[in-house]
Amino acid sequence: MSPNASITPLPTATPAETRRALRALLGARWGAVVAGAGVLTAAAIAGLALPAVLGGVVDAVVDRDPSRLPLLLAVLVGAGLAQAVLTGLGRLLVARLGEAVLAELRERVVARLLRLPAARLELAGSGDLVSRASGDARIVGDTVSNVLPTFAGAASSIVITVVGLGIIDVRFALAALAAVPIQVLATRRYLRRARPAYLAARAAAGERSRRLLESIEAADTVRAYDVAAAREQHIDAAAAAEVEREIAAARVSVGFWKRLNFAEFAGLAAVLAVGFALVSADAATIGGATSAALYFHALFGPIGAVLGGVDDLQKASAALSRMIGVLELPERERERERPGSARRRVPAAVSLQSVAYTHAGGFRIADVTLELEAGRTTAVVGPSGAGKSTIAALVLGSLEAEAGRIVFAPAADRPSDTADEGAPGDAACTGSTSLRPRVGLAGQEPHVFAATVAENLRLARPDAPDDALLHALDEVGAGSWAARMPHGLETVVGSGGHALSPLESQQLALARLVLHDPDVLVLDEATAAARGASALDAAVARLASGRTTLTIAHRLDQAERADRVAVMDSGRLVETGTHSELLARGGRYAELWAAWSRGRGA
Repeated sequence: MSPNASITPLPTATPAETRRALRALLGARWGAVVAGAGVLTAAAIAGLALPAVLGGVVDAVVDRDPSRLPLLLAVLVGAGLAQAVLTGLGRLLVARLGEAVLAELRERVVARLLRLPAARLELAGSGDLVSRASGDARIVGDTVSNVLPTFAGAASSIVITVVGLGIIDVRFALAALAAVPIQVLATRRYLRRARPAYLAARAAAGERSRRLLESIEAADTVRAYDVAAAREQHIDAAAAAEVEREIAAARVSVGFWKRLNFAEFAGLAAVLAVGFALVSADAATIGGATSAALYFHALFGPIGAVLGGVDDLQKASAALSRMIGVLELPERERERERPGSARRRVPAAVSLQSVAYTHAGGFRIADVTLELEAGRTTAVVGPSGAGKSTIAALVLGSLEAEAGRIVFAPAADRPSDTADEGAPGDAACTGSTSLRPRVGLAGQEPHVFAATVAENLRLARPDAPDDALLHALDEVGAGSWAARMPHGLETVVGSGGHALSPLESQQLALARLVLHDPDVLVLDEATAAARGASALDAAVARLASGRTTLTIAHRLDQAERADRVAVMDSGRLVETGTHSELLARGGRYAELWAAWSRGRGA
């Protein structure tokens, strides 16, 4: 597949969708919203006293009346302290509110990504996924922590300060409005240009991440074909495109700030001119004109914070739209599973009926019809790239069939040709229950989470007591090494913790399956550990007993032990039968068996 072939980024939410999602997130937190706004308003009112008191000090000096100074200075200090305390508290409340909203949003985005169809994630590419779950979340988080509290406090200060100007003399407030047309025009121009610029910059960052991750993941192939220089150029081109988009966005920001500075000059000049005229006509005192000028000057900071915050908020808005765009995607439709506790395992038959699926790279399986008998083991074999793992992913539900259907039924209710029709690609349950059988996977690369042994195991059954965890480890032959752990079940394993061998990692994964207690078990090279394969084979045999089991057999001795064998070749099911039947038939399976036997003998 070429570098850009079939790459379809995840959608970006529209402004209306983003606003709707934010309203929903804030809907349950109106108490916190009101508290933060109230405290910041009180801080702005306290700040309103400062220019007024300074104007009073000027009038006291002009009138040669020092007796007023002690009270004015006391009020000045008190108002300053009150403003500082209330501003800090208000910003803290707003920051806490923002962090709570962001935490919920981040959790929902990651949860939705985990529930999206695998085919959609494959089309998006790893760079887009990482960018949305990490880079975009970081931008929104920085804004929530640093910009949003400042923005909220500044907005309150602007409103209260304009009121203060009107109290001194409405003409001062009117003069201050000279800055508004310039600010409005600058902001409108900025908003019109900023969102597309920042969205383009974030998309370019995602493409750069995708190309970088793709090259890292394919490092062995890159070295083998000696194409490192070409891949570097490919990544450099994406990085250059990202730099170009970031510079374009920066130009929009710089132009915005230039216009804001001119607006401040025009507004202050108008206020000073009106103050001079009013004082000359004895319509205002020097202290009043001083207070008015100080009020307007005090607006520089809040207005700059608000309009400058618009710059950061636009960046955050672009990132937020990308995060919320993930939430607009439909999840995979999954049937309800049987409850995790107090459940009776029901071996389930699985019927693949004319199933087809096409990968993004073009590989396709087509018209696969296969019966997995309840409580029995079926092995799927075939050469590399025949479609074996695709069959496993379809049964697991991580891929959805684009044609045909997959039917689950309890042992007493085998699917038949008279089963209710479903939409192409639907997984259905027939018979006496509408609950989907629980499906479990033992794969070739088990993941060990950076957590304790107990926490790793309780992923499968959160309420499991320690005795159940120890029993699960014993069932898969891991009891001895688990007992030798420095802190027993509370030993931290995984990244940064106690290192587990490949055999121990696989046993930990199998113990999770024991606790998960699936009705249908999918094994994909689960016993491929270089050392200890026989121990794993015995553990898997115990785990598969009484369960409907699908084995992706990379070693044909696994097929030999299975109750039934299905042979895949070039995306199609070409043979089914028992091991003996297929050998006697002398077809594709017999060829694979002969080749495997010769290799094992060598």
